[in-house]
Amino acid sequence: MAGGWAKDGAVSEQIEASIKDELARLKIRKTPVGESLTECAECGEEIPEKRRQAIPGVKLCIDCQKERDGTYKARGGINRRGSKDSQLK
Repeated sequence: MAGGWAKDGAVSEQIEASIKDELARLKIRKTPVGESLTECAECGEEIPEKRRQAIPGVKLCIDCQKERDGTYKARGGINRRGSKDSQLK
């Protein structure tokens, strides 16, 4: 059931589009690119050979990666519908 000027299924399409965008963003962020470094880009410690083979393109040692994964970064969401006020003007 749609309301106002929205077509049927518009809310579901918006939710699916938001989920698809977020998954694509996460996939890009998690995939290292390029050649692995022999030393960590942050602390300078040696990155073990097995880690470099397991994750091609790795730039951080295990400790620095754990620290980075543990930090939360808030980011603004996307409002695809706009506000009611903007629709009324």
